[in-house]
Amino acid sequence: MEPTPPPRAATAGATGVRTAARPRASPAAITLVLLPGMDGTGQLFAPFLAALGSEFKTKVVAYPVDRPLGYAELELLVRAAIPARGPYVILGESFSGPIAVSIAASGAARLKGLVLCCSFVRGPLPVLPGMGSVLGWLPVTAAPVLLMEQVLLGRFSTPALRAALARTMAQVSAPAIRARMLAALSVDVSAKLAALRLPMLYLRARHDRLVSPGAAALAARLNPALQMVDLPAPHFLLQAAPQEAAQTVAGFLRGLAVTPPARPKRPHSGAAPA
Repeated sequence: MEPTPPPRAATAGATGVRTAARPRASPAAITLVLLPGMDGTGQLFAPFLAALGSEFKTKVVAYPVDRPLGYAELELLVRAAIPARGPYVILGESFSGPIAVSIAASGAARLKGLVLCCSFVRGPLPVLPGMGSVLGWLPVTAAPVLLMEQVLLGRFSTPALRAALARTMAQVSAPAIRARMLAALSVDVSAKLAALRLPMLYLRARHDRLVSPGAAALAARLNPALQMVDLPAPHFLLQAAPQEAAQTVAGFLRGLAVTPPARPKRPHSGAAPA
């Protein structure tokens, strides 16, 4: 991880907030760091990466399949996986959105932008008494593929996507999934998102049956600078609409060479900036 650079001259951003300017970065030099959804394997990014092509460098971060880790522990793993040199953009898919926001809010010097995909900054469901005990006995990894398919893919399901979903979920232990579900229910990084002052993109699926439209609406209210793009897709947006998603993300990355990103207003974490 690189040390925080010395302060630069402040400039007025689009929001009127005084922020420290950063040098522009060539899109070809930017690495897109991808953080996976609840499965944590990163294997489900394959359709999106194929559509994105070779114009940008990419790095997929995978989470341990057999360890019950929450957001704090997973964030440490992500920070360790960030490329040691060069500018980068973090894409947080679904479950990983809060990790991406938290890292962006820590004042990472080389971070040039943030992409959230079908994600949330606050637990999408109310935490009810005894919910942890319920999750303790639910067969979270043995749920019928048909049920998961309906929630995550709906009418966009294909044999290939259904097989990929079954294959990845079979690799992850029940304790790991339960830990992630509990973490998602109680997370709240809304204050961190509100303080961000860097280019941000949110990919919202019009047919998402898992994350409600309210999650994206909350994010937009917290930070009006967040660019919202709707795509005709289910919760598995990057898998069911890879071409549209890749075109949108590629346009965002190319735009970073035109509009210099700005540093977050202030760090929210004691971790070393990357």
